[in-house]
Parts: sequence; structure tokens; C-alpha cells
Amino acid sequence: MSGSLATVSYIGATILFILCLGGLSNQETSRRGNLYGMIGMTIAVLATVFGPQVTVAGLPWIIASMVVGSAIGIYLARVVQMTQMPELVAFMHSMVGLAAMLVGYANYIDPVTSFHLIDGKNIPLSEAERAIHEIEIYVGVLIGAITFSGSVIAFGKLSARISGKPVLLPGRHLLNLAGLLIVIYFGYAFLHATTVAQGMTPIVVMTVIALLFGIHMVMAIGGADMPVVVSMLNSYSGWAAAATGFMLSNDLLIVVGALVGSSGAILSYIMCNAMNRNFLSVIAGGFGSDGGTPAPKGDGTVVPAGEVTPILAAETAELLREAKSVIIVPGYGMAVAQAQHTVYEITKYLREKGVNVRFGIHPVAGRMPGHMNVLLAEAKVPYDIVFEMDELNEDFPTTDVSMIIGANDIVNPAAQDDPTSPIAGMPVLEVWKAKTSIVMKRSMASGYAGVDNPLFYKENNRMLFGDAKKMLDEVLTALKT
Repeated sequence: MSGSLATVSYIGATILFILCLGGLSNQETSRRGNLYGMIGMTIAVLATVFGPQVTVAGLPWIIASMVVGSAIGIYLARVVQMTQMPELVAFMHSMVGLAAMLVGYANYIDPVTSFHLIDGKNIPLSEAERAIHEIEIYVGVLIGAITFSGSVIAFGKLSARISGKPVLLPGRHLLNLAGLLIVIYFGYAFLHATTVAQGMTPIVVMTVIALLFGIHMVMAIGGADMPVVVSMLNSYSGWAAAATGFMLSNDLLIVVGALVGSSGAILSYIMCNAMNRNFLSVIAGGFGSDGGTPAPKGDGTVVPAGEVTPILAAETAELLREAKSVIIVPGYGMAVAQAQHTVYEITKYLREKGVNVRFGIHPVAGRMPGHMNVLLAEAKVPYDIVFEMDELNEDFPTTDVSMIIGANDIVNPAAQDDPTSPIAGMPVLEVWKAKTSIVMKRSMASGYAGVDNPLFYKENNRMLFGDAKKMLDEVLTALKT
């Protein structure tokens, strides 16, 4: 493939990636957006593999790597459950970071990158060109290392292999500042190295510090902030890809990396607003744990925060049957129980009976941005009855039943009523304003933020305890009988 044809292919792929992002901004067009993205990536890969930069001798190695990578991707797509999507996304981000690191080292070691190929002759880079190229390598490895180690820790937290509690080291901000100064110092040494051997020590030291910073940064972030972490790492992976593009002089990688990096940064900002937190406070150390219970007494017994009113599946079905308006609020508990298909069957039944059923989605519900939307789309829930929090909050006072399936922090009235709460000021779905609210939970344990929920003890609230899938199956059976 000639250079001009490869360039045209890159332009076409870039346009498709932009259309992909535009499609993903809306549920109705998300499938089309994904299709644009897949077509664009196929064009980009083929244009790169068969482009002028790939030699005939290297082609078999590249094709073999693509076959292995494709096989792994197909396997993961078949075995990974929808509940495991957040950790899969974190894993993919770590691979982008690792790739940026390896490309940076390979680019620095390869003597060919110190020359221009002009008319078949190798012309050495000028001093300015060499300095710019080495800055690209240094920054690319730095971002890649932070993305890699941070994503690995995020994967561990999301998959419950690592506790969701924030680990806050004494003097952590001073440690971060010291690490930054060391990175700058060794960056200066790297730029003034006269040989590859001399430059290896600074870049290796920087890589180790960057890896440790990625671990420290994500370990300090609590479980309740993990959706922000996922979008933040998505942004980092984009900038890592852009840095790789600069190292390889690949315009498509630069553009696509910038698209991913900027969109991830905007999404992180939106997520922080949805939690009433600023980005720096999340990085400095978020709140949250891997679950808990109300505070214990000195003798170890649990302090009851109030009386709860349990309800049975048959009684739940009766309330739904008599309701004219129902709002369902899904949370991570629905994902864990894989209850989205039963939720759809209940929704379909109620709508056929004339009940106005809608879904309320909080921006940080689940463990990654759009987690609940993905699950509901998989279950074929109509897009036109799925609404964002701001679109539904005013409707709760006129709603007969609000049904909360495995959500906790996003429906916690303490965010509005208790200024001392860790989630004070966080926008929440005001489900308690409905005539009756029904909360589905396995137990009285607190949510991912480790904060007790006063909603459970309100007079108009009912608690339907048990596995969400099992209990919803019983509700559906009771509805139909």
C-alpha cells in the first residue's frame, strides 16, 4: 500500500472514529456508533499493516501477533459476564499503558529512529529534532507506566481482589511531589545523555517511579469513586496512545489518542459533578469501602438506625399491579444477580397492563460509566423509557412505586439531609418521595461508600430481602397469577 493510500485510509478511519463517539453519546445510536468504530479500526489496522512502514520480513510476525490477540479477544468476549465489564475495561486500559511503555523503550533503543530516511539515505536528526523525539519517548513511557499500574490496581479493586477501601499513606502529597521532582530531574538527565546506555538509567528510574505513582494514586481512591477512576484511566490510555503516535510519527494514533483522552477527561468531569466532588479531591484520596454495616456498639453488636418494614414478593407484585406510575432504579446489585432480563419481563408485563414504567439512571450507578445502560440495553429495555437522574427527580412525588434494585448510595437521602455525611451534597435519585419505595437488597449492609442509608427506615419504604434475580422471578410469577 502506498503512502498516499495509507494517508487516505487514516483520514477515513478518523472520520469513522469521530462518528463513533457521536453515536455513543446517545442510547438509540450507540449500536451504530460501535459499528462505525469497528469499521474504522479495521481500516486503520489494515492500512498500518500493509503500509509503507512495515517490511515484508516483519509482516509474518505482525500477522501472527494479530491472530493471537484476536483469539484472546474472542475468548474474553465469550466468557466475560456483563457484571465483569468494569474490570475488563480496566484490564484493556492496562494493556494500552503497557504497549505505550514497550513502544517507548523499543523506539529509544532502535538506532533507525535517530535518522530520517530521505531518497534512500539515512540522514541524522538535528539536535532539536532529537530532543523533541526523546521528550516524546520520555513522556510516552511516563504516561504509559502510570496508566498500566493504575489500571492493574483498578482491575483488582473492581474484581474484589483488592479491598475498595482507600489506602492513604502518611505524607502522601509530599511523596507525590518528591516523585514528580525526581521524574523532572531524570528527564533532564535523559535529554542530556549522549549514548543509549547513558539514557537507560534515567528512563528506567522514571518508569519505576511512574509505576509506583500509578499504584499509589489508585490505591488512595475509595470504592465509591471507582466509576470516576475508570473514566480517568480511559483518558490516560488515550493520552498514552497519542504519545505513542508521536513516537512512531503516526498521525492516526495521535488523533485517535487525543479523541479518547479528551472525551475521557470530559467524562471524568461529568462523573465528578454527579458526585459533587472535584477531580483533585478524587485523586488526593477518595472515600469508600468494600461494603459494611451500621456502626457497632462497644460490645460488637450493631446499632439499629431505625425499624425497617420487610415485604414479600407477592406483596410487591400487588403494589406494582395497583400502581399507575412506577420508576425502577437499577444498581450494581442488579448486575451482580444478572436480573436485568427479569426486570425487562416485569416491565413488559406492567406496560401491557397500562402502567407507566420508567427507569432512572444515576451517572455513577454501577462500577463504570454507563454500566446500567449497557445492562438494560442487553435485556432489550426500550430506550425511550430510560431516563437520566435530572429528567426524573421531579416526578417522584407523583409516582406510586419507586423500585430500587441493588442500589444504595445513589438513593441515599443523607446526601441531602446530613451535612456530615461523606456523600453530603452528592446529587441522588429522590426515590423516598414516591408514595411507596421498595428497596431490594441481600442484607442491611451499607453500600460501596460504606455509608448507612436512612431510606431503609422511612415509613413509606419496604425492604425486599434476597437475591435480586430470585426475588424478581417470584414477583413476576405473582404478577402473572
